[in-house]
Amino acid sequence: MTDQAPFDTNVITMTRFVMEEGIKAKGTGEMTQLLNSMCTAIKAISSAVRKAGLANLYGIAGSTNVTGDQVKKLDVLSNDLVINMLKSSFSSCVLVSEEDPHALIVEADKRGKYVVCFDPLDGSSNIDCLASIGTIFAIYKKATDGEPNEQDALQPGRNLIAAGYALYGSATMLVLATECGVNCFMLDPAIGEFILVNKNVKIKPRGNIYSLNEGYAKYFDAAVTEYLQKKNQLCPDGSSPYGGRYVGSMVADVHRTLVYGGIFLYPANTKSPKGKLRLLYECNPMAYIMEKAGGLATNGLENILDIVPDSIHQRMPIALGSPEDVKEYIEIYKKHAKK
Repeated sequence: MTDQAPFDTNVITMTRFVMEEGIKAKGTGEMTQLLNSMCTAIKAISSAVRKAGLANLYGIAGSTNVTGDQVKKLDVLSNDLVINMLKSSFSSCVLVSEEDPHALIVEADKRGKYVVCFDPLDGSSNIDCLASIGTIFAIYKKATDGEPNEQDALQPGRNLIAAGYALYGSATMLVLATECGVNCFMLDPAIGEFILVNKNVKIKPRGNIYSLNEGYAKYFDAAVTEYLQKKNQLCPDGSSPYGGRYVGSMVADVHRTLVYGGIFLYPANTKSPKGKLRLLYECNPMAYIMEKAGGLATNGLENILDIVPDSIHQRMPIALGSPEDVKEYIEIYKKHAKK
């Protein structure tokens, strides 16, 4: 007879983790309320994703969102879940969603001090083929006095208090970055809680994988083309070329980059001269997570977190990942920018 593995009676849930960190920082508990509500939305989205076919949630909802993407039924559900849960936390005042053309101002009797920018269902083009999708969020403190408005969301990433993403893959993983670093929590469906599984995550200084859509190769500028050529060549020390991996869901591609090292790129090209990914709720939160894990994020000329947004749906080119890989990209990009 084999011994059964002991049941851990002292698990660190995400709620416990955030509460303990808040107590250390002598906080008010409002961030814990906010993150708990975000977790509730993520659990509900995870459940919907798992049973999407049975619940008739696949397919097109019959409209396009403000950024021109076709809106899927799961997108609509996810957006409603996140908005309703954040409002019910009594800790937010301005909400910016990929799915809504304008910032949502929380009702006066439910307001708190935080601004939340989010992509409720990243990678939704992958829904029908069952590839990994996710949720991305970024949290700021309201920086001005007076009535909350859309301008409160136009803060550089340096002002972020916390950011994270949920990945609905083979398991549901929540990656949370705060001042204390990057920590990974996995959803245990048996108890309905996110459990800490990787603490103080750090990215490798250099990886051997690059991730971008090479289908746009003929539209790339010279810097991106040169960088890819370099990654596809044998190194002077005889090491193999980099491997190419691309899912088409930012959460999935960035999570792989965080775990294995390497670089994720969504550069500008002649078809999308300003880039395609959105600064507030895609680039900034992912850049914040990468920096807290020891990585870098750039648009080629500037650090992503230093860019002051001019609109809530502003697009931005981005390269992020292992610091040595990103520095190499920056060197090539700046060399071509001088020409």
